[in-house]
Amino acid sequence: MSVFYVNGPLPYDRFHPLPTPGVEKRKIYTVGAGLSALAAAFVAIRDCHVPGENITLLELGKVSGGGVDGAGSAAKGYILRGGHEMEPQYNCFFDLFADVPAPTLGKGYSVLDEIHQIEDADPNWSNCRLIRNQGERQDNSSFELDSQTRGLIMKLLLARESDVEGVAINQYFPPAFFKTVFWTLWRTMFAFHDWESLLEVKRYMHRFLPNFWGFKDMSTVEYPAHNQYEDWIKPLEETLAAKGVHFEYGCNVLDLDLDLSGGRKVVKGIKLERNGNPETIKVDERDLVLVTNGSLIECTGYGDMHHRAPLITEEHGGCWNLWRTLAAKDPSFGRPDVFTPGWEKSAWESFTITAKKSALTDKIAELSGHDPFAHTKATGGIITITDSAWVMSFTVNRQPQFFDQPDDVIVIWGYGLLQQALGDHVKKTMAEATGEEILEELCYHLGILDQFDDIKAMSINIPTMLPYITSFFQVRKAGDRPQIIPEGSVNLGFMGEFVETPSDCAFTLESAIHTGEDAVYQLLGVNKRAPANTTGQYDIRNMLMALQALYDDHIPGANILAKVLGGTYFENLLKLQPPHPGWKATPAPGTPPAAAAASVTVSSDGAATSNGAPAVSGGVRS
Repeated sequence: MSVFYVNGPLPYDRFHPLPTPGVEKRKIYTVGAGLSALAAAFVAIRDCHVPGENITLLELGKVSGGGVDGAGSAAKGYILRGGHEMEPQYNCFFDLFADVPAPTLGKGYSVLDEIHQIEDADPNWSNCRLIRNQGERQDNSSFELDSQTRGLIMKLLLARESDVEGVAINQYFPPAFFKTVFWTLWRTMFAFHDWESLLEVKRYMHRFLPNFWGFKDMSTVEYPAHNQYEDWIKPLEETLAAKGVHFEYGCNVLDLDLDLSGGRKVVKGIKLERNGNPETIKVDERDLVLVTNGSLIECTGYGDMHHRAPLITEEHGGCWNLWRTLAAKDPSFGRPDVFTPGWEKSAWESFTITAKKSALTDKIAELSGHDPFAHTKATGGIITITDSAWVMSFTVNRQPQFFDQPDDVIVIWGYGLLQQALGDHVKKTMAEATGEEILEELCYHLGILDQFDDIKAMSINIPTMLPYITSFFQVRKAGDRPQIIPEGSVNLGFMGEFVETPSDCAFTLESAIHTGEDAVYQLLGVNKRAPANTTGQYDIRNMLMALQALYDDHIPGANILAKVLGGTYFENLLKLQPPHPGWKATPAPGTPPAAAAASVTVSSDGAATSNGAPAVSGGVRS
């Protein structure tokens, strides 16, 4: 993969600090047991010498992991509320999981080892990113950017953050921009609405500048072997539990007893309901309280084949109410109402299809060029339906997605970005549609509606409504999100997706881990920080590759640069390589795909062949 990475987690930064005085007596309480809290607990033990039995995670739900989840069964249907891509410069993620035992490789191997082994054996890339006209591939060889929109992207990259605070995306870019292939790929990969924060788009552009090449074929991203809960969260939770960490579920934290006098912020107690019973936990000044403020999965509504996913808009406790309660006490705790303008601005709905072989799985094989039952990469990322009123996308990752998943079942995940538009076939909004109706709308767009009865008989579709899923993308200004450690705080820290993290962007595994780890390091007075973000955006090679991608494989002024650099040490700078040897943008309809695996025929028994040979072989199995 030709992406140039700078300032990864250097070995020098992997040191273990000496214990600070009295650390063996200090306690840590986290509000929430999501990825931020798990990471905080892990580094508190690994790097800061806090005894595991001194750490307590207070979680409202029944499991840890927050939005990094996976549940269900083949009989009743699997559920994935969302998914996370990775890329090799997720420094915080890989630093953490380099020390977490792998779920399947055996003793002595880590989660990092497992991900590396999977990607080395079966590198990810997508043969089809866009479709339209009921299952027809859409050409994405061009980003369709004109000189004006390219100029605006460059201007945005050069702008100071203060210049774009409080500005919406659709206030900056002209209407033509939102019809381009670039924006379609961007908005569906990261789940941006047009009305959301331009500042957050800027941060994403900087953070993922080395990945611009991969937007057309997803070759710069990585996925786990199975669902993210079983591959990541469960082994991390088991590691912490083995070290004595307490996981306490059914705990609804309502408020903190705070002493805000003398310019200091000190937590004295945690007020909560434990399984409905009121309780107060006394907190010493030397103990730590780490709060997850805000949540992307709070108020999730679950539907089924015959019922829509309910839209729940009234919180009953949880992270949002706690944040509002705290913010009313001190302005440095942020402004939560900025991020909750109403579900119409922040919701989308996902769906998980548990499917046996049918015309649906055959169509996926045809589009992706890979047999989805073959235990290798399938779609290689989301396929977006560009003429869907719901802006529907779907994906099939490596199978099986679940450890107990039968070989004759695959799991399809998808989502619709717009919740108030009527469907193109099902004349309802997505928020009003049942699991069966969402499946029917998908089959319409795939051109297989004539076989829907058979497909329905072989499928279970579970929709999940997420009213806060893009809350962190709302238009914001400085001060709307609290600092990880607010000014004057003695023992209170904030963590998660609604915390200010300079140079990082929200809604990534990195930001979640980063905030939890830094909260621990800073409050314990340890001379260490979470691994730094990649600085690949400053590498001239990545700049040139991004420029080349934006100009559809052409670098403006390349001839002049070639003359200047010719015969020098830097003469190879312009000889940039594509992400993988078989790379080529998805061809126009009727054009044979470039990759050898793309020419696939699916026979009646489900076997996929390519050029007279098996299209997929070997691969990674759980």
